[in-house]
Amino acid sequence: MINNSSPMPDAEQTDRFARFVEDFAFDEIPSTVLARTKDVVYDGLGALLSATSGRYDIGPVVARFVEEIGGTPDASIFGTPLRTSCATAALVNGTLGYYCDIESHHPGAIMHAIAIVGPAALAVGERMRSSGRDVLAAIVVGIDVACRVSSALNPATLYARGFHPSCVAGAFGAMAAAGRLFEVRGAALRHAFGLAGTETSGLLAWASDPTEHSRPYNMGLASGRGVVAAHLASCGFGGPPAIFEGKYPLGHAFTGEWHEDELFRDLGEQFKVMELCEKQYACCAFIHPGLDGLLDILNAERVRPEEIRGITLRFPLSGYRIIDGNPLRSHCAQYVLALAAHKGVVEFYDILHDQRSDERIASLSRRIRVIGDAGLDRTYPEVYRSVVDIETVDGRHHVRDVTHPKGSPQHPLTRAERVAKFSRLTRDVVTSDRAREIAEVVGRLEELADITDLTRLLCVGRPGQGEGGMHAHRHSR
Repeated sequence: MINNSSPMPDAEQTDRFARFVEDFAFDEIPSTVLARTKDVVYDGLGALLSATSGRYDIGPVVARFVEEIGGTPDASIFGTPLRTSCATAALVNGTLGYYCDIESHHPGAIMHAIAIVGPAALAVGERMRSSGRDVLAAIVVGIDVACRVSSALNPATLYARGFHPSCVAGAFGAMAAAGRLFEVRGAALRHAFGLAGTETSGLLAWASDPTEHSRPYNMGLASGRGVVAAHLASCGFGGPPAIFEGKYPLGHAFTGEWHEDELFRDLGEQFKVMELCEKQYACCAFIHPGLDGLLDILNAERVRPEEIRGITLRFPLSGYRIIDGNPLRSHCAQYVLALAAHKGVVEFYDILHDQRSDERIASLSRRIRVIGDAGLDRTYPEVYRSVVDIETVDGRHHVRDVTHPKGSPQHPLTRAERVAKFSRLTRDVVTSDRAREIAEVVGRLEELADITDLTRLLCVGRPGQGEGGMHAHRHSR
Protein backbone atom coordinates (compact mmCIF):
# COMPACT_ATOMS: atom_id res chain seq x y z
CA MET A 1 0.00 0.00 0.00
CA ILE A 2 1.41 3.38 -1.04
CA ASN A 3 0.67 6.34 1.23
CA ASN A 4 3.07 9.24 0.93
CA SER A 5 3.08 12.65 2.60
CA SER A 6 0.12 15.02 2.69
CA PRO A 7 -1.03 16.71 -0.53
CA MET A 8 -0.17 20.29 -1.43
CA PRO A 9 -2.41 22.88 0.27
CA ASP A 10 -3.53 24.39 -3.07
CA ALA A 11 -4.92 21.08 -4.33
CA GLU A 12 -8.31 21.29 -2.66
CA GLN A 13 -10.36 19.95 -5.59
CA THR A 14 -7.94 17.18 -6.49
CA ASP A 15 -7.59 16.20 -2.84
CA ARG A 16 -11.33 16.12 -2.20
CA PHE A 17 -11.99 14.07 -5.33
CA ALA A 18 -9.14 11.68 -4.56
CA ARG A 19 -10.50 11.11 -1.06
CA PHE A 20 -13.72 9.84 -2.61
CA VAL A 21 -11.73 7.42 -4.79
CA GLU A 22 -9.72 5.99 -1.90
CA ASP A 23 -12.35 6.03 0.85
CA PHE A 24 -15.55 4.89 -0.85
CA ALA A 25 -16.35 1.37 0.36
CA PHE A 26 -18.21 -1.52 -1.23
CA ASP A 27 -20.70 -1.52 1.65
CA GLU A 28 -21.74 2.00 0.65
CA ILE A 29 -23.03 0.83 -2.72
CA PRO A 30 -26.85 0.78 -2.67
CA SER A 31 -28.42 -2.48 -3.81
CA THR A 32 -29.95 -0.84 -6.89
CA VAL A 33 -26.55 0.51 -7.91
CA LEU A 34 -24.91 -2.89 -7.35
CA ALA A 35 -27.50 -4.62 -9.53
CA ARG A 36 -27.18 -2.00 -12.25
CA THR A 37 -23.39 -2.24 -12.23
CA LYS A 38 -23.52 -5.99 -12.77
CA ASP A 39 -25.94 -5.49 -15.67
CA VAL A 40 -23.58 -2.94 -17.23
CA VAL A 41 -20.57 -5.26 -16.77
CA TYR A 42 -22.47 -8.15 -18.37
CA ASP A 43 -23.60 -6.00 -21.28
CA GLY A 44 -20.08 -4.64 -21.76
CA LEU A 45 -18.57 -8.14 -21.81
CA GLY A 46 -20.98 -9.13 -24.54
CA ALA A 47 -19.88 -6.19 -26.66
CA LEU A 48 -16.20 -6.96 -26.01
CA LEU A 49 -16.45 -10.66 -26.84
CA SER A 50 -18.39 -9.84 -29.99
CA ALA A 51 -15.37 -7.90 -31.30
CA THR A 52 -13.28 -11.10 -31.18
CA SER A 53 -15.52 -12.85 -33.70
CA GLY A 54 -13.84 -14.14 -36.82
CA ARG A 55 -16.21 -11.91 -38.79
CA TYR A 56 -14.07 -8.90 -37.92
CA ASP A 57 -10.51 -8.04 -38.93
CA ILE A 58 -9.41 -6.35 -35.72
CA GLY A 59 -8.88 -9.67 -33.89
CA PRO A 60 -5.84 -10.91 -35.82
CA VAL A 61 -4.29 -7.45 -35.65
CA VAL A 62 -4.45 -7.08 -31.88
CA ALA A 63 -3.53 -10.75 -31.36
CA ARG A 64 -0.37 -10.21 -33.38
CA PHE A 65 0.39 -7.06 -31.38
CA VAL A 66 0.05 -8.91 -28.07
CA GLU A 67 2.17 -11.84 -29.24
CA GLU A 68 4.92 -9.50 -30.45
CA ILE A 69 4.93 -7.13 -27.47
CA GLY A 70 4.91 -9.93 -24.91
CA GLY A 71 4.93 -8.79 -21.29
CA THR A 72 4.54 -10.40 -17.90
CA PRO A 73 1.42 -12.59 -18.20
CA ASP A 74 -0.60 -10.81 -15.53
CA ALA A 75 -3.93 -10.48 -17.34
CA SER A 76 -6.05 -11.99 -20.10
CA ILE A 77 -6.96 -10.78 -23.55
CA PHE A 78 -10.62 -11.77 -23.60
CA GLY A 79 -11.84 -13.93 -26.44
CA THR A 80 -8.36 -15.46 -26.78
CA PRO A 81 -5.94 -17.68 -24.83
CA LEU A 82 -3.41 -14.82 -24.73
CA ARG A 83 -2.02 -13.17 -21.60
CA THR A 84 0.12 -10.07 -21.21
CA SER A 85 0.81 -7.23 -18.78
CA CYS A 86 -2.20 -5.62 -17.11
CA ALA A 87 -1.61 -2.30 -18.91
CA THR A 88 -1.46 -3.97 -22.33
CA ALA A 89 -4.51 -6.10 -21.49
CA ALA A 90 -6.45 -2.94 -20.58
CA LEU A 91 -5.32 -1.30 -23.83
CA VAL A 92 -6.42 -4.23 -25.99
CA ASN A 93 -9.60 -5.14 -24.11
CA GLY A 94 -10.61 -1.47 -23.99
CA THR A 95 -10.19 -1.28 -27.75
CA LEU A 96 -12.23 -4.44 -28.25
CA GLY A 97 -14.87 -3.23 -25.79
CA TYR A 98 -15.79 -0.25 -27.96
CA TYR A 99 -15.13 -1.78 -31.38
CA CYS A 100 -18.69 -2.94 -32.12
CA ASP A 101 -20.11 0.34 -30.77
CA ILE A 102 -22.87 -1.44 -28.88
CA GLU A 103 -21.84 -1.08 -25.23
CA SER A 104 -23.46 1.34 -22.76
CA HIS A 105 -22.71 5.06 -22.65
CA HIS A 106 -23.49 8.16 -20.59
CA PRO A 107 -25.28 10.70 -22.81
CA GLY A 108 -24.61 13.87 -20.80
CA ALA A 109 -20.93 13.13 -20.33
CA ILE A 110 -20.66 11.64 -23.85
CA MET A 111 -18.77 8.87 -22.10
CA HIS A 112 -18.35 5.17 -23.01
CA ALA A 113 -17.33 4.42 -19.46
CA ILE A 114 -17.64 0.64 -19.20
CA ALA A 115 -15.44 0.04 -22.27
CA ILE A 116 -12.67 1.92 -20.45
CA VAL A 117 -13.16 1.26 -16.75
CA GLY A 118 -14.22 -2.39 -17.03
CA PRO A 119 -11.07 -3.60 -18.84
CA ALA A 120 -8.83 -1.60 -16.49
CA ALA A 121 -10.48 -3.01 -13.37
CA LEU A 122 -10.49 -6.60 -14.65
CA ALA A 123 -6.86 -6.46 -15.82
CA VAL A 124 -5.53 -5.07 -12.54
CA GLY A 125 -7.95 -7.30 -10.63
CA GLU A 126 -6.41 -10.32 -12.33
CA ARG A 127 -2.89 -9.19 -11.47
CA MET A 128 -3.78 -8.50 -7.84
CA ARG A 129 -6.16 -11.50 -7.50
CA SER A 130 -8.79 -9.06 -6.28
CA SER A 131 -12.19 -10.09 -4.99
CA GLY A 132 -15.40 -9.49 -6.89
CA ARG A 133 -16.42 -6.94 -4.27
CA ASP A 134 -13.25 -4.94 -4.81
CA VAL A 135 -13.58 -5.03 -8.59
CA LEU A 136 -17.23 -3.97 -8.46
CA ALA A 137 -16.44 -1.05 -6.15
CA ALA A 138 -13.58 -0.03 -8.44
CA ILE A 139 -15.92 -0.04 -11.44
CA VAL A 140 -18.59 2.01 -9.65
CA VAL A 141 -15.98 4.60 -8.62
CA GLY A 142 -14.22 4.58 -11.98
CA ILE A 143 -17.42 5.21 -13.93
CA ASP A 144 -18.26 8.07 -11.58
CA VAL A 145 -14.83 9.63 -12.00
CA ALA A 146 -14.84 9.34 -15.80
CA CYS A 147 -18.30 10.88 -16.19
CA ARG A 148 -17.74 13.65 -13.65
CA VAL A 149 -14.40 14.75 -15.13
CA SER A 150 -15.95 14.82 -18.61
CA SER A 151 -18.85 16.96 -17.39
CA ALA A 152 -16.47 19.30 -15.55
CA LEU A 153 -14.55 19.83 -18.80
CA ASN A 154 -17.80 20.24 -20.80
CA PRO A 155 -17.88 17.37 -23.31
CA ALA A 156 -19.62 19.46 -25.97
CA THR A 157 -16.65 21.83 -25.97
CA LEU A 158 -14.25 18.89 -26.15
CA TYR A 159 -16.11 17.68 -29.24
CA ALA A 160 -16.08 21.13 -30.79
CA ARG A 161 -12.29 21.26 -30.37
CA GLY A 162 -11.75 17.80 -31.86
CA PHE A 163 -11.17 15.88 -28.62
CA HIS A 164 -12.91 12.62 -27.74
CA PRO A 165 -14.43 13.07 -24.25
CA SER A 166 -14.41 9.35 -23.53
CA CYS A 167 -10.67 9.19 -24.04
CA VAL A 168 -9.72 12.47 -22.36
CA ALA A 169 -11.81 11.97 -19.22
CA GLY A 170 -11.96 8.19 -19.37
CA ALA A 171 -8.27 7.91 -18.48
CA PHE A 172 -9.14 9.31 -15.05
CA GLY A 173 -11.84 6.67 -14.57
CA ALA A 174 -9.48 3.86 -15.50
CA MET A 175 -6.81 5.31 -13.21
CA ALA A 176 -9.28 5.55 -10.31
CA ALA A 177 -10.39 1.92 -10.72
CA ALA A 178 -6.82 0.67 -11.10
CA GLY A 179 -5.57 2.85 -8.26
CA ARG A 180 -8.05 1.31 -5.84
CA LEU A 181 -7.00 -2.20 -6.81
CA PHE A 182 -3.29 -1.32 -6.60
CA GLU A 183 -4.11 0.23 -3.17
CA VAL A 184 -2.68 3.61 -4.14
CA ARG A 185 -3.53 6.17 -1.44
CA GLY A 186 -2.59 9.56 -0.07
CA ALA A 187 -0.20 11.74 -2.03
CA ALA A 188 0.57 8.85 -4.38
CA LEU A 189 -3.03 8.84 -5.57
CA ARG A 190 -2.86 12.61 -6.19
CA HIS A 191 0.24 11.94 -8.27
CA ALA A 192 -1.69 9.25 -10.17
CA PHE A 193 -4.38 11.83 -10.99
CA GLY A 194 -1.65 14.12 -12.29
CA LEU A 195 -0.08 11.38 -14.36
CA ALA A 196 -3.47 10.50 -15.85
CA GLY A 197 -3.88 14.13 -16.83
CA THR A 198 -0.41 14.23 -18.38
CA GLU A 199 -1.05 11.04 -20.36
CA THR A 200 -4.58 11.73 -21.54
CA SER A 201 -5.29 12.28 -25.21
CA GLY A 202 -7.81 11.23 -27.82
CA LEU A 203 -8.70 13.00 -31.05
CA LEU A 204 -11.84 12.78 -33.14
CA ALA A 205 -9.61 12.31 -36.18
CA TRP A 206 -10.87 8.71 -36.26
CA ALA A 207 -13.94 10.07 -38.06
CA SER A 208 -11.93 9.81 -41.30
CA ASP A 209 -10.72 6.24 -40.62
CA PRO A 210 -12.86 3.69 -42.51
CA THR A 211 -11.09 0.75 -40.82
CA GLU A 212 -12.96 1.57 -37.58
CA HIS A 213 -9.75 0.73 -35.68
CA SER A 214 -8.71 4.14 -34.37
CA ARG A 215 -12.19 4.94 -33.00
CA PRO A 216 -12.12 2.11 -30.40
CA TYR A 217 -8.38 2.60 -29.92
CA ASN A 218 -9.29 5.79 -28.06
CA MET A 219 -11.04 3.70 -25.40
CA GLY A 220 -8.07 1.37 -25.26
CA LEU A 221 -5.73 4.33 -24.80
CA ALA A 222 -7.79 5.64 -21.89
CA SER A 223 -7.99 2.24 -20.24
CA GLY A 224 -4.32 1.33 -20.68
CA ARG A 225 -2.97 4.77 -19.80
CA GLY A 226 -5.11 4.91 -16.68
CA VAL A 227 -3.60 1.62 -15.55
CA VAL A 228 -0.08 2.92 -16.31
CA ALA A 229 -0.70 6.07 -14.25
CA ALA A 230 -1.91 4.08 -11.25
CA HIS A 231 0.87 1.49 -11.58
CA LEU A 232 3.60 4.12 -11.83
CA ALA A 233 2.26 5.90 -8.76
CA SER A 234 2.13 2.60 -6.87
CA CYS A 235 5.86 2.24 -7.60
CA GLY A 236 6.58 5.69 -6.16
CA PHE A 237 6.63 7.67 -9.40
CA GLY A 238 5.71 11.34 -8.93
CA GLY A 239 3.30 13.48 -10.88
CA PRO A 240 1.48 16.84 -10.77
CA PRO A 241 -0.32 16.72 -7.39
CA ALA A 242 -3.03 19.27 -8.28
CA ILE A 243 -4.16 18.45 -11.81
CA PHE A 244 -7.48 20.29 -11.42
CA GLU A 245 -5.82 23.47 -10.07
CA GLY A 246 -2.56 25.38 -10.39
CA LYS A 247 -0.95 27.29 -13.22
CA TYR A 248 -1.64 24.68 -15.92
CA PRO A 249 -4.82 22.83 -14.88
CA LEU A 250 -6.63 20.21 -16.92
CA GLY A 251 -9.51 22.46 -17.94
CA HIS A 252 -7.21 25.18 -19.26
CA ALA A 253 -5.42 22.64 -21.45
CA PHE A 254 -8.42 21.02 -23.10
CA THR A 255 -11.45 23.32 -23.14
CA GLY A 256 -10.68 26.55 -21.35
CA GLU A 257 -13.56 25.58 -19.03
CA TRP A 258 -13.78 23.92 -15.66
CA HIS A 259 -17.09 23.33 -13.89
CA GLU A 260 -16.11 22.30 -10.38
CA ASP A 261 -19.72 21.71 -9.36
CA GLU A 262 -19.94 18.84 -11.88
CA LEU A 263 -17.20 17.00 -9.97
CA PHE A 264 -18.88 17.13 -6.60
CA ARG A 265 -22.65 17.36 -7.10
CA ASP A 266 -24.17 14.50 -5.03
CA LEU A 267 -20.79 12.73 -4.98
CA GLY A 268 -21.14 9.37 -3.24
CA GLU A 269 -24.93 9.66 -3.27
CA GLN A 270 -25.96 9.74 -6.93
CA PHE A 271 -24.02 7.29 -9.08
CA LYS A 272 -23.32 7.80 -12.76
CA VAL A 273 -23.64 4.08 -13.52
CA MET A 274 -27.38 4.55 -12.95
CA GLU A 275 -27.47 7.07 -15.81
CA LEU A 276 -25.87 4.83 -18.45
CA CYS A 277 -27.85 3.88 -21.55
CA GLU A 278 -27.59 0.42 -23.04
CA LYS A 279 -27.53 0.17 -26.82
CA GLN A 280 -29.72 -1.85 -29.14
CA TYR A 281 -27.99 -0.72 -32.31
CA ALA A 282 -24.31 -0.93 -33.32
CA CYS A 283 -23.80 2.70 -34.24
CA CYS A 284 -23.36 6.18 -32.79
CA ALA A 285 -25.67 6.75 -29.82
CA PHE A 286 -26.80 10.06 -31.35
CA ILE A 287 -28.78 8.09 -33.95
CA HIS A 288 -30.59 5.77 -31.51
CA PRO A 289 -33.64 7.94 -30.71
CA GLY A 290 -34.21 8.44 -34.41
CA LEU A 291 -33.88 4.71 -35.01
CA ASP A 292 -36.47 3.96 -32.34
CA GLY A 293 -38.83 6.46 -33.95
CA LEU A 294 -38.23 5.12 -37.46
CA LEU A 295 -38.78 1.48 -36.54
CA ASP A 296 -41.86 2.32 -34.47
CA ILE A 297 -43.40 4.09 -37.47
CA LEU A 298 -42.62 1.20 -39.81
CA ASN A 299 -44.10 -1.35 -37.40
CA ALA A 300 -47.04 0.56 -35.91
CA GLU A 301 -48.14 2.29 -39.11
CA ARG A 302 -47.29 -0.70 -41.31
CA VAL A 303 -45.18 1.40 -43.66
CA ARG A 304 -43.04 -0.62 -46.04
CA PRO A 305 -39.59 0.74 -46.99
CA GLU A 306 -40.58 1.03 -50.64
CA GLU A 307 -43.43 3.34 -49.63
CA ILE A 308 -41.06 5.94 -48.15
CA ARG A 309 -40.58 9.08 -50.23
CA GLY A 310 -38.19 10.67 -47.76
CA ILE A 311 -37.11 10.89 -44.13
CA THR A 312 -36.25 14.01 -42.14
CA LEU A 313 -34.36 13.65 -38.87
CA ARG A 314 -34.14 16.64 -36.56
CA PHE A 315 -31.33 16.55 -34.01
CA PRO A 316 -29.91 19.17 -31.62
CA LEU A 317 -28.11 21.89 -33.54
CA SER A 318 -24.98 21.54 -31.39
CA GLY A 319 -24.45 17.91 -32.35
CA TYR A 320 -26.12 17.17 -35.68
CA ARG A 321 -22.99 17.60 -37.80
CA ILE A 322 -21.51 14.48 -36.20
CA ILE A 323 -24.21 12.30 -37.81
CA ASP A 324 -25.08 14.30 -40.93
CA GLY A 325 -23.44 12.70 -43.95
CA ASN A 326 -20.44 11.49 -41.97
CA PRO A 327 -18.24 9.35 -44.24
CA LEU A 328 -17.87 6.97 -41.28
CA ARG A 329 -20.92 4.73 -41.66
CA SER A 330 -21.33 4.16 -37.90
CA HIS A 331 -21.87 7.91 -37.51
CA CYS A 332 -23.87 8.56 -40.69
CA ALA A 333 -27.60 8.90 -40.01
CA GLN A 334 -28.43 8.67 -43.71
CA TYR A 335 -26.78 5.28 -43.97
CA VAL A 336 -27.91 3.87 -40.62
CA LEU A 337 -31.57 4.88 -40.99
CA ALA A 338 -31.75 3.49 -44.54
CA LEU A 339 -30.11 0.27 -43.38
CA ALA A 340 -32.53 -0.10 -40.47
CA ALA A 341 -35.56 0.63 -42.65
CA HIS A 342 -34.72 -2.30 -44.92
CA LYS A 343 -33.19 -4.75 -42.45
CA GLY A 344 -34.99 -3.89 -39.21
CA VAL A 345 -31.68 -4.09 -37.27
CA VAL A 346 -28.29 -2.38 -37.20
CA GLU A 347 -25.45 -4.85 -36.77
CA PHE A 348 -21.79 -3.97 -36.80
CA TYR A 349 -21.05 -6.25 -39.74
CA ASP A 350 -23.26 -4.01 -41.87
CA ILE A 351 -21.44 -0.96 -40.56
CA LEU A 352 -18.09 -2.37 -41.67
CA HIS A 353 -19.41 -3.68 -45.00
CA ASP A 354 -21.26 -1.04 -46.96
CA GLN A 355 -24.74 -2.31 -47.78
CA ARG A 356 -25.40 0.46 -50.29
CA SER A 357 -24.51 -2.06 -52.96
CA ASP A 358 -28.21 -2.79 -52.45
CA GLU A 359 -29.73 0.00 -54.54
CA ARG A 360 -32.81 0.11 -52.30
CA ILE A 361 -30.65 1.12 -49.33
CA ALA A 362 -28.53 3.47 -51.43
CA SER A 363 -31.61 5.18 -52.87
CA LEU A 364 -33.29 5.69 -49.52
CA SER A 365 -30.08 7.03 -47.95
CA ARG A 366 -30.06 9.78 -50.59
CA ARG A 367 -33.57 10.75 -49.53
CA ILE A 368 -32.78 11.29 -45.86
CA ARG A 369 -32.12 14.75 -44.48
CA VAL A 370 -30.58 15.59 -41.10
CA ILE A 371 -31.43 19.04 -39.77
CA GLY A 372 -29.89 20.79 -36.80
CA ASP A 373 -32.71 22.10 -34.60
CA ALA A 374 -31.80 24.79 -32.07
CA GLY A 375 -35.00 24.04 -30.17
CA LEU A 376 -33.71 20.58 -29.32
CA ASP A 377 -30.52 22.02 -27.85
CA ARG A 378 -32.33 22.66 -24.56
CA THR A 379 -31.87 19.02 -23.56
CA TYR A 380 -28.49 18.35 -25.26
CA PRO A 381 -26.19 16.66 -24.39
CA GLU A 382 -28.02 15.20 -21.38
CA VAL A 383 -30.51 13.58 -23.76
CA TYR A 384 -30.42 13.25 -27.53
CA ARG A 385 -34.00 14.22 -28.26
CA SER A 386 -34.77 13.57 -31.93
CA VAL A 387 -37.77 14.06 -34.22
CA VAL A 388 -38.15 11.73 -37.19
CA ASP A 389 -40.64 12.49 -39.97
CA ILE A 390 -41.36 9.87 -42.61
CA GLU A 391 -43.16 11.04 -45.74
CA THR A 392 -44.76 8.29 -47.78
CA VAL A 393 -45.30 8.28 -51.55
CA ASP A 394 -49.01 9.05 -51.06
CA GLY A 395 -48.15 12.28 -49.20
CA ARG A 396 -48.79 11.14 -45.63
CA HIS A 397 -46.42 12.14 -42.81
CA HIS A 398 -45.69 9.98 -39.78
CA VAL A 399 -43.79 11.72 -36.97
CA ARG A 400 -42.17 10.45 -33.79
CA ASP A 401 -40.56 12.69 -31.15
CA VAL A 402 -38.19 10.50 -29.10
CA THR A 403 -36.36 11.70 -26.02
CA HIS A 404 -35.43 8.44 -24.30
CA PRO A 405 -34.56 5.50 -26.57
CA LYS A 406 -34.95 1.89 -25.54
CA GLY A 407 -32.08 1.00 -23.21
CA SER A 408 -32.06 4.34 -21.41
CA PRO A 409 -32.73 4.46 -17.65
CA GLN A 410 -36.20 5.81 -18.44
CA HIS A 411 -36.88 2.94 -20.87
CA PRO A 412 -34.60 0.10 -19.74
CA LEU A 413 -33.94 -3.25 -21.34
CA THR A 414 -35.54 -6.17 -19.59
CA ARG A 415 -33.36 -8.98 -18.26
CA ALA A 416 -34.57 -11.21 -21.10
CA GLU A 417 -33.69 -8.55 -23.68
CA ARG A 418 -30.21 -8.13 -22.19
CA VAL A 419 -29.56 -11.88 -22.23
CA ALA A 420 -30.83 -12.13 -25.81
CA LYS A 421 -28.49 -9.31 -26.83
CA PHE A 422 -25.50 -11.02 -25.17
CA SER A 423 -26.35 -14.30 -26.88
CA ARG A 424 -26.74 -12.63 -30.27
CA LEU A 425 -23.43 -10.79 -29.97
CA THR A 426 -21.40 -13.77 -28.76
CA ARG A 427 -23.02 -16.63 -30.66
CA ASP A 428 -19.92 -17.37 -32.74
CA VAL A 429 -17.42 -16.67 -29.93
CA VAL A 430 -18.62 -18.76 -26.97
CA THR A 431 -20.96 -21.72 -26.63
CA SER A 432 -24.45 -21.25 -25.23
CA ASP A 433 -23.36 -23.10 -22.09
CA ARG A 434 -20.40 -20.76 -21.63
CA ALA A 435 -22.65 -17.74 -22.21
CA ARG A 436 -25.01 -18.93 -19.48
CA GLU A 437 -22.09 -19.54 -17.12
CA ILE A 438 -20.76 -16.02 -17.69
CA ALA A 439 -24.19 -14.59 -16.91
CA GLU A 440 -24.45 -16.66 -13.73
CA VAL A 441 -21.01 -15.64 -12.45
CA VAL A 442 -21.53 -11.94 -13.21
CA GLY A 443 -24.85 -12.18 -11.36
CA ARG A 444 -23.02 -13.15 -8.15
CA LEU A 445 -19.82 -11.20 -8.76
CA GLU A 446 -19.75 -9.80 -5.23
CA GLU A 447 -19.43 -13.35 -3.88
CA LEU A 448 -16.20 -14.16 -5.75
CA ALA A 449 -13.08 -14.38 -3.62
CA ASP A 450 -10.95 -14.09 -6.77
CA ILE A 451 -11.97 -12.25 -9.94
CA THR A 452 -10.19 -14.89 -12.03
CA ASP A 453 -13.26 -17.07 -11.48
CA LEU A 454 -14.87 -14.73 -14.01
CA THR A 455 -11.97 -13.85 -16.27
CA ARG A 456 -11.11 -17.50 -16.97
CA LEU A 457 -14.56 -17.85 -18.55
CA LEU A 458 -13.75 -15.02 -20.96
CA CYS A 459 -10.54 -16.63 -22.24
CA VAL A 460 -11.81 -18.81 -25.05
CA GLY A 461 -9.57 -20.97 -27.18
CA ARG A 462 -7.83 -22.91 -24.45
CA PRO A 463 -7.35 -26.63 -25.13
CA GLY A 464 -10.58 -28.60 -25.04
CA GLN A 465 -12.91 -25.62 -24.93
CA GLY A 466 -13.74 -25.47 -28.61
CA GLU A 467 -15.17 -21.93 -28.71
CA GLY A 468 -14.56 -19.63 -31.64
CA GLY A 469 -13.16 -16.14 -31.43
CA MET A 470 -10.14 -14.32 -32.65
CA HIS A 471 -7.76 -17.01 -31.35
CA ALA A 472 -8.60 -18.85 -34.56
CA HIS A 473 -6.72 -16.12 -36.45
CA ARG A 474 -3.56 -15.98 -34.39
CA HIS A 475 -0.59 -14.62 -36.22
CA SER A 476 2.08 -17.11 -37.24
CA ARG A 477 5.71 -16.08 -37.18
